[in-house]
Amino acid sequence: MTPDAARPDLLQRLANTHAERARQSLLRRVGTVESVDGSSVWIDGRRLVNFASNDYLGLAQHAALRDALVAAAARWGVGATAAHLLGGHRDEHASLEEALARWTGRERALLFSDGWMANLGVVAALLDRGDICVQDKLNHASLIDAARLAGCKLARYPHADCDGARRQLEASPGIAALVASDGVFSMDGDVAPLRELAALCATHNAALMIDDAHGLGVLGAEGAGSVAEAKLTQNDVPILMATLGKALGVAGAFIAGSADLIDGLVQNARTYVYSTAMPPALAAAARAAIDVARFEGWRRDRLARLISHFRAGAAASGLTLMDSRTPIQPLLIGTSVAAVAVSSRLEDAGFYVPAIRPPTVPEGKARLRITLTALHSEQEIERLLDALKMALA
Repeated sequence: MTPDAARPDLLQRLANTHAERARQSLLRRVGTVESVDGSSVWIDGRRLVNFASNDYLGLAQHAALRDALVAAAARWGVGATAAHLLGGHRDEHASLEEALARWTGRERALLFSDGWMANLGVVAALLDRGDICVQDKLNHASLIDAARLAGCKLARYPHADCDGARRQLEASPGIAALVASDGVFSMDGDVAPLRELAALCATHNAALMIDDAHGLGVLGAEGAGSVAEAKLTQNDVPILMATLGKALGVAGAFIAGSADLIDGLVQNARTYVYSTAMPPALAAAARAAIDVARFEGWRRDRLARLISHFRAGAAASGLTLMDSRTPIQPLLIGTSVAAVAVSSRLEDAGFYVPAIRPPTVPEGKARLRITLTALHSEQEIERLLDALKMALA
């Protein structure tokens, strides 16, 4: 057979895309962390104060989590060895699901290997091709991809604009609808208008799903998240997703909701059915993390003080932060070239604050995504503010 010379070369096309990203200062690079000590990391032999971590409560190195993981590994070994439905589900998983349901005020919870798998699994299980998924334009990429892979109509509304969401629902009457939003937006740090979204969904008979990856552990009574802070129940927000690898410091994710929802996902969420269960030792560590996050409220109190301290210091220094009351404190820079340059100057000064560039954020809105944790000290924040002033001068 004669080769088809006109067929595109996929690897060459990928290489061309890589070269174009390099030309636009958009290349992402993997920096290997060699060691961790409190709020500091060692990268390329240099000790840097880490202001890029999502370990908001400082639990990833907590002794109780390490002890729980080691004890469970001694009992169960390293891996679950199979999917939940094929013998991979251990009592560590069951205990964690029960604790997550209690914490979030839901009837049941279901574990997934990560947030992507949770979002893909639940959206695809709920929506068919003739349905609609209405989403905030700044939602996490996993929610957007979940709707695309489900094959439903994806309609996006301007950020935090409930009137925009209403218009999208009213433009598609008579079909099944899911409204999905981040609880805390990962790149802007602001909180969604949750009560307004819940009221909108009740009026238009649409289901509401909240991805609370960055709210769980940080907001609400006992850290139960942004939905709890808004005093919304399972009836108001029937589908709740959150991850275990941010404020809880471990890995994995879960969906929480009614027994009917979870029973349906066990049968129909392909990313649950066909994925190996998380290691039992990780489930045990996450279970220990819940107790620390819930009952050591001083961690949230300290985090709130550090956020206020940083924002006040930034204002006094003439630094204009985006509007956020969460540990995510974005400083808008503008161009990708400028953001990379500022990040490099901060690294030279001893701080790890990677530049966030398109396509993660819109064109012209490259930024520093400064994240605070309960492990940071006031002195480290003061030093960062001084370094920012110098780097932006």
